[in-house]
Amino acid sequence: MSIRRTATTLGALSLGLVVLTACDKPTAMATVTVGGKTVQAEAADKCYDGGKKLEQNVFLACLQVTPKHHITVPVGDKVRIGVDPSIAKKGWLIASGTTLVTPEPLKDKTYWSVDSEQLFNQQDPTSGGTSTAKQVTLNIVESADTSGEDSYRVIQINLIRGQ
Repeated sequence: MSIRRTATTLGALSLGLVVLTACDKPTAMATVTVGGKTVQAEAADKCYDGGKKLEQNVFLACLQVTPKHHITVPVGDKVRIGVDPSIAKKGWLIASGTTLVTPEPLKDKTYWSVDSEQLFNQQDPTSGGTSTAKQVTLNIVESADTSGEDSYRVIQINLIRGQ
């Protein structure tokens, strides 16, 4: 009986190791917290290429992707954004839609917070007037510069303005 148990245990361990080696390494994620609610997201398939720089046309298309995840942001709340250390190492930017919120890449920082008004207030480029959006796409871009030419990943979360 003990030989069968040993054989069964060894078989289970071997199968477990095979399953573990077949797993993909998880991709780096971003976390957005508002009040007591949190949402995590990773880059869409085409918006991350295993650490290779995204082509400019792919990067621009990624800024337009509809986010899979969302969070409601009450008026006046802070939006807290955290990224994996591997993203922080290269640098990252925060954009509300395509408007940069951070003037330069956040390098070696895994956390940043933004007032919600800064994300939802949008300026009309033709009239110069400001309006408040009901929802915006928060783009978290792994990038070493603000031009978008040195971008490696785009993570998106839809922010919905609450009361």
